[in-house]
Amino acid sequence: MSDVITRRAAETAAPVTLPRIGLASYLGSFRGLLIRDVRVLTRDFVGFVMQTIMQPLLFVFVFAYVFPKINQAFSGPDGGSFATVMIPGVVATCAFFTGVSSVAMPLSVDFGATREIEDRVTAPLPVWAVGFEKVLFGAVQSLIAALVVYPLVYFVPATPVSVHVDNWALLAAVTLVICLTSGALGLLLGSIVRPGQIGMMYGVLVVPLSFLGCVYYPWQSLQAVPWLQVGVLVNPLVYASEGLRHALTPQLPHMPAWAHLGAGVAVLAALLFGGLRLFERRVLS
Repeated sequence: MSDVITRRAAETAAPVTLPRIGLASYLGSFRGLLIRDVRVLTRDFVGFVMQTIMQPLLFVFVFAYVFPKINQAFSGPDGGSFATVMIPGVVATCAFFTGVSSVAMPLSVDFGATREIEDRVTAPLPVWAVGFEKVLFGAVQSLIAALVVYPLVYFVPATPVSVHVDNWALLAAVTLVICLTSGALGLLLGSIVRPGQIGMMYGVLVVPLSFLGCVYYPWQSLQAVPWLQVGVLVNPLVYASEGLRHALTPQLPHMPAWAHLGAGVAVLAALLFGGLRLFERRVLS
């Protein structure tokens, strides 16, 4: 009897070996989170599209359709169409801010008083992987926004639009960097800003980044204002606009590929690293 008691005591005292979670389980959990977010998006997809296209559509309608009709049109470099200059920048802006808002605003609410983020981090995944899923989902929404807006900004202008793609690999690389960067910036902002301040943050962020993001003019045109040409290089939207201008309208002045892609990847890496660190710290605090 004493031997039995001793053996059971030893078994009780022995450390419990938990089963290892393999890569397949991690990928399955990650895919589950992503599918869940996609399903939520599809439930209100019409609202998402309307919210996405409204601002760029009105801007293109006024400046590229109404102004030419009333003989107040702007002109691009060398007298070209302003619509041709504007298309890459408008697509970049729409994709960029769609990804930022789709991650930052819900995440800020999740970190609020209800702490809904705790429901997500119970998934069998590292905390940083939960944050990266949000970045990836923001990138998906950013890509959808670009695909939805592009036909509108191409066909609405009243003046001729000259867009052609010489290098599809460049277009794919630029688009990937833009979409991931928007999601990473959204994660960073959503992990910092409180729910009550998210609306003010977005309002303060959009205007300066848009007007100083080479959306409506090529970066090389700022040579007339050297200090500003250097200063706008801290704006990640500059590399998004110049990258799409290079890919869609290569006949216009643009940054070389090594410049906008190199800087874009560096910004992406910095935002992703900082966003994941802040997200993990906020979850565990």
